[in-house]
Amino acid sequence: MKTAIVGLPMVGKTSLFTILTGVHESTRVGNMEARVGMTKVPDARLEALAKIFDPPKITYATVEYLDFPAISKEALRDPSYMASMRVADALAHVLRLFQSDTVPHEKGSVDPIRDMQDVDTELILSDLVVVEKRMERLEKDRKKGKSPELDREFALLERCKIALESDMPLRTQEFTADEEKTIRGFQFLSQKPMLFVLNIGEEDGPRMHEVEEEYRQGPLAGRRNTGVTAICGKIEAELSELPRAEQLEYLASYGLKDSGLERLISATYALLGLMSFLTAGETEVRAWTINMNSTAPKAAGAIHSDFERKFIRAEVVNWKALVDLNGYPGVREKGLLRLEGKEYIVKDGDVLVIRHG
Repeated sequence: MKTAIVGLPMVGKTSLFTILTGVHESTRVGNMEARVGMTKVPDARLEALAKIFDPPKITYATVEYLDFPAISKEALRDPSYMASMRVADALAHVLRLFQSDTVPHEKGSVDPIRDMQDVDTELILSDLVVVEKRMERLEKDRKKGKSPELDREFALLERCKIALESDMPLRTQEFTADEEKTIRGFQFLSQKPMLFVLNIGEEDGPRMHEVEEEYRQGPLAGRRNTGVTAICGKIEAELSELPRAEQLEYLASYGLKDSGLERLISATYALLGLMSFLTAGETEVRAWTINMNSTAPKAAGAIHSDFERKFIRAEVVNWKALVDLNGYPGVREKGLLRLEGKEYIVKDGDVLVIRHG
């Protein structure tokens, strides 16, 4: 899963990227290229299972983050900038809410809704260029002879053009599965799911959930394919320097149960419709990322493509039962280890043992 961190200058996006991935500014190559870093998806379920099985290896799910230079007309004309952003699965737009005399906002004042609209406008204009160029090419091809397929594509792009000219990102539009397939190759930026990351000041740390809800129910409400989460860059920077036990104490001092980064990753998973199932044994405990509502064979395919093709059935148990009953013998004795077939829809937190040919 690739998530592009975007935003205007001086909003805290690069600091967020560094906290998430441990990759520092000095590693950027070129002015317009994105920096790439990986981060583990925190998962207490893996830690609990590892205590039962004591494996030599624990493998967390990972998220790849791309840190982009500030969005601007110039940046969106740069081929390397555009190519990197188009392959992202989602965009995380960092919106600055914190005030600072030492970190001036480029526009002279802090206004997250204005900033959101400015970035959306740039993404819309970039997509409009792509749509218009393709429509020009289609117009020429359609003149050479009748083609229902080209006519359908032209009509679809015309709908996209109307939306974009009305200053509406394509993520707000509904497309059928066939229409999605037709436009997938364009990798429109304004169509990508958008997570708005509210970067608040330390003084608002105890109100983090309230601020998040104010924006979710207020100015950012009712937007399709979007999510909202709040972080405090200063708190997260200090957390990253502490051992886990002290992190929990530090969070508690602000009235928080989990870090903003944990909630950011959870919000991205929810936005993209992703979840994790687990495998557990004496050699490895591991989390696997799949789409929600995936069948057992699809989950097996995440482990190995042969497992999907030769799938017979899966042994399934909830991770908590496996922990509470101290392993597979305990859940078998209680009848909690179920055999499921090809139609089974895997649930978040299921532990699977795949049987295959």
